Amino acid sequence: MSLAALPSLPVLPLTIARLDAMVFRYPVKTPVRTSFGVMHDRPALFVRVEDTDGAVGWGEVWCNFPGCGAEHRARLLDTVMAPLLVGRAFDSAQAAFAHLSNTTAVLAIQSGEPGPIAQTIAGIDLALWDLCARRAGLPLWRLLGGTHGRVPVYASGLNPDRPEELALQRRAEGYRAFKLKVGFGEARDIANLEALRLALGNDTPLMVDANQAWSLAQAQHMAARIAPFGLGWLEEPLRADRPWSEWRTLQQSTPLALAGGENLAGDDAFDAALQAQVLTVLQPDAAKWGGISGCWPVVRRAQAAGLRYCPHYLGAGVGLLASAHLLAAAGGDGMLEVDANPNPLRTALSPPLQRIEDGMIDLGELPGIGVEPDPARIADAIASAT
Repeated sequence: MSLAALPSLPVLPLTIARLDAMVFRYPVKTPVRTSFGVMHDRPALFVRVEDTDGAVGWGEVWCNFPGCGAEHRARLLDTVMAPLLVGRAFDSAQAAFAHLSNTTAVLAIQSGEPGPIAQTIAGIDLALWDLCARRAGLPLWRLLGGTHGRVPVYASGLNPDRPEELALQRRAEGYRAFKLKVGFGEARDIANLEALRLALGNDTPLMVDANQAWSLAQAQHMAARIAPFGLGWLEEPLRADRPWSEWRTLQQSTPLALAGGENLAGDDAFDAALQAQVLTVLQPDAAKWGGISGCWPVVRRAQAAGLRYCPHYLGAGVGLLASAHLLAAAGGDGMLEVDANPNPLRTALSPPLQRIEDGMIDLGELPGIGVEPDPARIADAIASAT
């Protein structure tokens, strides 16, 4: 695929009049477990922007870890980002993204917080693009140059405790592909894969995510153990900061496709990943770095290099819909990651997920991301689910 296959982002001027952060938490009954930590509640940090014409847009900031992350990033948005945006005119959302990134670059180094700062900027950028699409009266996927709003989905985040039960529930809802969390010990990981294959059959697309759990030697061993299960990809088997030479060694020792990218940030990091030629699936998280302004060029380069673009996402509904629109606009054979675990902050704000047909959702023609959060209704949804 050539770089010309994806159009450049539209240039739409805007002047920000207001920027607000809203934090919500859903106290889960069953904690969400990864190889590196446990989520005892589901946080969400929504961003609301309003321009001087009264148009509104919504975004979401990645804030899963640490537990206090949502409130911390909300303070960054209020005290650092808002003064840099409110009252300023920009030629485009891309220009606002560049202004925030460049102005806070030294602060990110000085504070030792490049991640939270980048995540806050990403959520703002998503809100700006939603605003632009709403103002244009177009769904975001169409504003970005997409030709249709249908995208395939897969059920992600299957916990290590009886994952087959949750997978079967989601299959009954229309999901046709699934991803298991691994990294909990060889015996347990293998038993869970056996249970999933028994429940779902050998032809069902199944992937695994190790969440950076293994050393190179462990990854090579586990890759050999799990390869017979016919997996679509092995995600983050190594720490994201390990040299690409280690990833290459792993790639050369396994037939499994390697996936990663959710913990990469910045053009240089993604370019290094592409140059290494070890990933088959690239998974940037638009709520964690880049928003649309940053991720769109990365997606263009990845698809031109022959990689499969499958956006990472494990948060609430606003960021999920933004990721879905980004995927729909990009096209290709990628799938949208949808957390399989119960979370009203996702379901109440993701109407397309109520209509999954044979593994596909339709984003429709409503302007922007197609939903406008109502804080009162969100609070009611959390209360009714607890």
